[in-house]
Amino acid sequence: MSQLASQPHRLSPADLATGEPIIEICGLVKRYGTFTAVDTIDLAVYPNEIFGILGPNGAGKTTTLEMVEGLRTPDAGEIQVAGIDVIRDPVAVKRVIGVQLQSTALFDHLSVRELIELFAALSGGNTSAEWVDRLIGLVQLEEKAGAYVNQLSGGQKQRLSIALAMVNDPTVIFLDEPTTGLDPQARRNLWDLVRQLRDANKTVVLTTHYMEEAEYLCDRVAVMDHGRIIACDTPLALVQSLGESATVRARVERDMDGALLASLPGATGSSVTDGQLEVQTDDVPTTLTALLQLSERLGIRLDNLSTTSATLEDVFLSYTGRSLRE
Repeated sequence: MSQLASQPHRLSPADLATGEPIIEICGLVKRYGTFTAVDTIDLAVYPNEIFGILGPNGAGKTTTLEMVEGLRTPDAGEIQVAGIDVIRDPVAVKRVIGVQLQSTALFDHLSVRELIELFAALSGGNTSAEWVDRLIGLVQLEEKAGAYVNQLSGGQKQRLSIALAMVNDPTVIFLDEPTTGLDPQARRNLWDLVRQLRDANKTVVLTTHYMEEAEYLCDRVAVMDHGRIIACDTPLALVQSLGESATVRARVERDMDGALLASLPGATGSSVTDGQLEVQTDDVPTTLTALLQLSERLGIRLDNLSTTSATLEDVFLSYTGRSLRE
């Protein structure tokens, strides 16, 4: 049994290049009549990775996860999870995975502790008080251990659903839009929990339509639309593939020499119009440091200093021509 010990871990591109996949998907297809919900998907997910599937509602994210989890039978393709053929042995795969669904119906008049004990017993896993306490502590529900489900907030219910997904100490955990409907603080708390799972040597696969969530959490992201994977890489690599510069902006009390701005390290372009300074750069930290030094030397104050750069939303627009939220 895992001790859920927190071991700091972050996958590098080299790790991904040399590791053996824990999830392999080849040619996955799911149709409903004439509608193709998942259209010939190929994917590989690696151990101890937070892997995100990003896309708008209806992109096929949930259907893909349900097939990988053994909950839905594909029309074509192959799926391996931790060496198990999911299509041939969907029961075996359920012993090594944990699943948090978009919505979970729970018994309102059982306490947090009782629900975890019940799910552990149903899974045939460890039902000891020590293990139940560990799961309650993992999701930070110690003060709510005796509370009923209908007494929990939305964020607390989501954390409980993750604890329930962990009762069998799974190797791979699937989270289907885990922060939908949560307020910003609850969302951040759940992000911290997801990272703790990865640091405890779990592989986490999550779906989301929040680009900032994918950028913050995921080692790699697959961008999905109309049932297809249209891009797959690290968030940084996907953004950099657009070839777009970041922009440093500030209000200035008087114009600065354009030639000086253009000569800043990393700068690829610049302008100052009506007191609004803009510098395009492919190296934000270096350019920003040099700009601050230049403004101090010239005695020019920079107000409302900010930086903007391309995001996964821009990646999605680049590939599909439409907004991620449409």
